[in-house]
Amino acid sequence: MPRALGTAPHCGATDEARASRVMTGVVTEFDEAAGLGTVTGEDGTTYPFHCTQIADGTRTIPVGAPVAFDVRPWHRGRYEATAITRRPGS
Repeated sequence: MPRALGTAPHCGATDEARASRVMTGVVTEFDEAAGLGTVTGEDGTTYPFHCTQIADGTRTIPVGAPVAFDVRPWHRGRYEATAITRRPGS
């Protein structure tokens, strides 16, 4: 079962290691009107994102799109997806 939206990293991982890691996953939700969505990484962790974090500047991305993204600290010990890019062939 996926963990809660962007919860703290796995035991032993540091904030710096998680924040600098490029991850891959899939867009699992996206509300175009609100500009909010989630991506789920290959490790099953779900991260929220805002449409301004879509790297190509379109501010929209389809659900189910395979993506690469960075993770950075957000607030209240959570993390968010940033620099979201569609992977080739998607």
